[in-house]
Amino acid sequence: MNTRDHGGNLEMARATWGAGDWIDLSTGINRRPYSVPPLPGSVWTALPTDTAQQALIAAAAATYGCAPQHILPLAGAQAGIQLYPHLRAAGRAAVLSPSYNEHAASLRAAGWQVQSAETLADMAGADLAVVVNPNNPDGRSFDPADLTDLATQVGLLVVDESFADPAPQLSVAGQLGGNILVLRSFGKFYGLAGVRLGFALAGPGLLTRLHQMAGPWAVSGPAQHIGTQALQDHSWAQITRNRLAQDAARLDGMALHAGWALVGGTALFRTYATADAALAQDALARHHIWSRIFPYSDHWIRLGLPDGADWDRVGTAFSTIAQI
Repeated sequence: MNTRDHGGNLEMARATWGAGDWIDLSTGINRRPYSVPPLPGSVWTALPTDTAQQALIAAAAATYGCAPQHILPLAGAQAGIQLYPHLRAAGRAAVLSPSYNEHAASLRAAGWQVQSAETLADMAGADLAVVVNPNNPDGRSFDPADLTDLATQVGLLVVDESFADPAPQLSVAGQLGGNILVLRSFGKFYGLAGVRLGFALAGPGLLTRLHQMAGPWAVSGPAQHIGTQALQDHSWAQITRNRLAQDAARLDGMALHAGWALVGGTALFRTYATADAALAQDALARHHIWSRIFPYSDHWIRLGLPDGADWDRVGTAFSTIAQI
C-alpha cells in the first residue's frame, strides 16, 4: 500500500467534510484542459503502433527542443521516477529539498542512500542528483547553465521538468549530455492527467536502458493519439501560458488580501505561508475547496489555479478566511 502523501486525494476530503461539488486545487493540474480530439476506433482495439509512437515522439521533440532520438514516451513522468533509480548501482543520492516526495521514496526503495540538499552546490560529488525545475512546491527555478555545470560534478543528474511547460526557457532538453536525464509530464500543463503520459529525455545510452526497463507498449494507443495532437497545437500552448500567468497573479492577489504570504510557485500552482496551514485548509474545505498541505511544514499551503466559475467560490472562501 502506498502511504506517501500526495495532492489529488479528494476522497479524504469528502470523508471528512462531506460529498458535494468540490473544486480540487490540491494538484498543479491545469483545470482548463486541452480538448480531446475524436479518437479512431483502432486506438482501442489494436495494440499501440510504432507509427503512432514515432508521430508522438516527433511532436514531443518539436515542443521540447531536442532530437527525436533523445525522447522516450512513458506512462507519465511517474513511470520515469520509478525506473531511473535502477539505471546505476545504488550509492549516494542527493535530492534538492523540499521537493516532490516520490523521488526520494523511489530512490530509497531501490537501495539508495538519500540526502536532502538545500543548494546545487550541496549536491556536488553525489552518485546521483535530482533537481525539480521549477521546483514543487516552492517554485524555485534554476538556470540551465547551472544545471549543466552540476552535471559535470555528479554521476547522473535527473532534472524533473514536470512544471516547465509554462516556462520553456528553464529546460535543459536542448543540452542533453551523457549523464543528464530529463523527465517531462504531459498531463499537468495539458490538464489531462488521466491520459498517463510523460517523457524521458536523455542520450542514447540512458534512453536505451530505460526503454528496455519500460518494456513494449509503455504508452497506450489513446495516449499516443491525444498526446500527438496536443503537442502539435503550439497556438493553444501559448494562449494557455498567457492565461495561466494572469490567473497566478489573480490568485496571489486573493491570498495576499487574506493575509497569506507568497512562498513561491509556478504558473500551475502557488504556495503560500499562513499562521496555521491545517486551519487554512479546513477553512477552504468548508467551502468544498481542496488544497495541499505538507507534513514538513505547519505553515505552507499550496493551491492549483481555479478556472471559470471556480473563481467566485474561491473568492468567497478567501473573504471568509480574511475574517478569521
